[in-house]
Amino acid sequence: MIETLNQLDTSLFLFLNGLHAAWLDPVMVFISGKFTWLPFYLVLIGLIIRQYRWQSVMVLLFVALLITLSDQLSVRAFKFVFERPRPCHEPGLQPLIHLVTGNCGGAYGFVSSHAANSFAMAGFVWFLLRSSFRHIGWVLFPWAILVGYSRIYLGVHYPGDVFVGALLGLLVAWVVVKIYGFVSRHWCGSQAC
Repeated sequence: MIETLNQLDTSLFLFLNGLHAAWLDPVMVFISGKFTWLPFYLVLIGLIIRQYRWQSVMVLLFVALLITLSDQLSVRAFKFVFERPRPCHEPGLQPLIHLVTGNCGGAYGFVSSHAANSFAMAGFVWFLLRSSFRHIGWVLFPWAILVGYSRIYLGVHYPGDVFVGALLGLLVAWVVVKIYGFVSRHWCGSQAC
């Protein structure tokens, strides 16, 4: 069963990674960049401040908790436990991979921290802002999918790494939403935080 899943994941990876074009390479490097989305995050912070006013301090602390949890869980509970090599570290696959930057990253790829963090952020912010900005999910979730796909395109993650990373991020978002709800009820009483 595991072997079959690995074969399917590898085949899907090679197919998706093989869909590349010279003009798209720098775009995907940009999409996957650590600081690329800073303006986007600033807009989200602005929307949170607009929605929550002074309570946004507590909300932003929960955002920090959210990202810390998703990032650390993706590394410590998955990468360091499963030790599944990234596709670009597999000698048999290396000649077949379009490795855009020439940099493979760390040894292990299961799960994608980019996907976990992006989906955690998308899920949490969607929960916070969906009542005031009805269509925000149409921005947040395609953004998270695009970030996840960029990791496959760049040759550093299998689709399974991205998929399970996305599920992890959504699970972390759900847990942090529940904790936020509990704290806000007890912290703010009858007021909405």
